[in-house]
Amino acid sequence: MKRIAVNCSIKPPTPTSTHSYNNRSSRLTLFASSWLPNYYATRHNNNNFIASASSVSGSEQWLDVGSKKKRKEIAGIDQDELVDPKLLADPDSCFCEFKGVHIHHKIYDSESSSQEQTSKMCLPMVLLHGFGASVFSWKKAMKPLAEATCSKVLAFDRPAFGLTSRVNLSSGIGDTKPLNAYSMAFSVLATLHFFDLLKAEKVILVGHSAGSSVAVKTYFEAPERVAALILIAPAIFAPLTSPKVVKENQPRQDNEMKEDNGSIRKNPIVELYMSLSKIIKSVAMTITKMMKPMIDILNSLYRKLLSTILLSSPAIMLVRMAIDKFGTAAVRNAWYDPKQVSEHVLSGYTQPLRVKDWDRALVEFTAATLLDEESNTKPALSKRLNEISCPVLIVTGDSDRIVPSWNAERLSRVIPGASLEVIKQCGHLPHEEKVEEFISIVENFLRKLAGESKEQYLQPAM
Repeated sequence: MKRIAVNCSIKPPTPTSTHSYNNRSSRLTLFASSWLPNYYATRHNNNNFIASASSVSGSEQWLDVGSKKKRKEIAGIDQDELVDPKLLADPDSCFCEFKGVHIHHKIYDSESSSQEQTSKMCLPMVLLHGFGASVFSWKKAMKPLAEATCSKVLAFDRPAFGLTSRVNLSSGIGDTKPLNAYSMAFSVLATLHFFDLLKAEKVILVGHSAGSSVAVKTYFEAPERVAALILIAPAIFAPLTSPKVVKENQPRQDNEMKEDNGSIRKNPIVELYMSLSKIIKSVAMTITKMMKPMIDILNSLYRKLLSTILLSSPAIMLVRMAIDKFGTAAVRNAWYDPKQVSEHVLSGYTQPLRVKDWDRALVEFTAATLLDEESNTKPALSKRLNEISCPVLIVTGDSDRIVPSWNAERLSRVIPGASLEVIKQCGHLPHEEKVEEFISIVENFLRKLAGESKEQYLQPAM
């Protein structure tokens, strides 16, 4: 990998001569006294008053320069000096090309001895960051996780985030349309690509916030390759579930309903109503089938209109304004104690704002999320959670202001056999804010899995 070192040196401005300043000041005083009768009184009453000998247009010019400079900065990042993401890479950064996208990633390997590995579940781990985050968010956790799993740990920047290249989406040639690099489907395929890069048959998937959705969808794409799921503050809507008691009493309730239906059918008025209902339903279904092509056309037009609006210049401008106003505030709000968020952390989260076309890529990502084509062909993720059969660990902070901890608790009840761990006095980023406690929870989970896998291995031999 080619590394480019950039050496910047800034020379301090040459100070203005005191003698020339004093001469200008004396001439200014003489000039001002001739047309400002109360000049000396005003100066005496207000020490901060400064009279300028320059023209008013000169002052406006300075103000205009200042306002332009302010407009060209987003969250404190100068937007006139956007660069290729590879120029912002760290010494341990890596890049690989997947379907035309140069994906930034980092890999850490374990230094554990062979004796320590016997009591652990030694499988590679892939980390998936959340919305607005990047590989940087795993900085504190990657090495400890590598030791916990006694194997390689890989984290990558999903398209539109971090230092992964921003691509301009093309319309394709003819009827062929390339896979949207900012879509969920692309993120899933990219995740599986890193499985192959690690040369791993099975991998432990770790997802944070929106990255949890990518992790779960990757599991459904290739369940045989996912050994376990670790979901941190998962931004996955947990459906309301009915208690198990209802299922146990279902046969009795079915019998009662049959008896009630039998008595109802004896009423001729009810029978007439039911017959009319069937006719109306049949007519409604026929009309729906006839209208379906028109509904599909209208839906297609709606999606195209929404896509045009989202990808317009005003939309990009709104995204820039939102990031400028709420970007750093959102990072602070993700922590239990916002005062603990250092300048180093803020710098890590705002670094991608130095990348060329970051704003357009973020708009493309938002459009791809809202216009997700998979939603028309596959069932909603919330309806498939009970189909997960691999071991699942859910970790959340008790004071998460972005994804409430009650949602994680509900998820743990929906996903069969899922374990839930709640970290006290912790916000939306347990792997950053409470690193040691988070690693300890993961180690216990992996140790438990290692014990269970050994029992399953020894059981047939007994």
